[in-house]
Amino acid sequence: MTDLSVPGHVASPGESPGKTPSGDSGHRFDTRRHWAACLSLAFRARDERTRMTHARHHGPLRVQRPFYPETDHVADSRYATPCHVYLLHPPGGLVSGDELRIDIEAERGAHALLTTPAATKLYRADSHGVCWGQHTHLTVRPGALLEWLPQETLCFDGARGVQSTTLDVQGDGCCVGWEVLALGRPASQLPFASGRVEQRFALTRDGCPLWIERQPLDPMHPRFHGHWGQGGSTVQATLWAVGLDDPAAAVDALRQRLPASRHWAVTQRRDVLLLRYLGDERNAAWEICQQAWKVLRPWLCGREACMPRIWMT
Repeated sequence: MTDLSVPGHVASPGESPGKTPSGDSGHRFDTRRHWAACLSLAFRARDERTRMTHARHHGPLRVQRPFYPETDHVADSRYATPCHVYLLHPPGGLVSGDELRIDIEAERGAHALLTTPAATKLYRADSHGVCWGQHTHLTVRPGALLEWLPQETLCFDGARGVQSTTLDVQGDGCCVGWEVLALGRPASQLPFASGRVEQRFALTRDGCPLWIERQPLDPMHPRFHGHWGQGGSTVQATLWAVGLDDPAAAVDALRQRLPASRHWAVTQRRDVLLLRYLGDERNAAWEICQQAWKVLRPWLCGREACMPRIWMT
């Protein structure tokens, strides 16, 4: 039995999961500070509905009951009625030593939409500079559709950690998702002036890499302020879509229907559509991602976009 609190530690037969070798709970405040949480979900098509058939959690990561706001029938759809699920992390943010792991799997015929009830906050590192980690693994089986639409991430000055998203798409599986990141708190005149955050993306289809990216964000590095890099921008977003029948036509549709701006651009490579936003307006980044999703969703599943109710609270 693997202990989720200390990486690499294997619990002895008489030792409970979540305990460190010293017998405490793992809630320490030195350089070995480590608080783990994980969530594993699986979705299957059953009786023309997408059912959440597996849900397992450890620590403060869980879900509410599935919602089914889309009751209309779509003729000749290859997907079951979509299931909307909200991922809950009661602390609301990550501090030094936090380690969140999320594993989502969609089986053939399933259509799942996952989001969060609020923005995720990345707090300033402690005096030891201990990092946090957030790792998401999405598996899309052949004939499935997964929508990964978390609300934005707010990164405070001095935050240190790694945020990774791994997408394993198989066969004709489809996936659309985004990550919106805002650096610092400019309204409070607290810019992102120290710390280091690294974002990693990896998308494969049948084990073949289609999109691999690693982006370190360090305000002390020339790339952060240089026009050839971040350009000093405080908000960035990436939207991806894979599994479109005609990604080039989808790119053209986005360019025609979204308001023109120098802050966003869209392209496609190896059947992966990528839309990027780089600017200083969090609401603008969120809005451009929402508008793009509304354009793309009918292409993916024949359904109009159905906004999760939690976004409107």
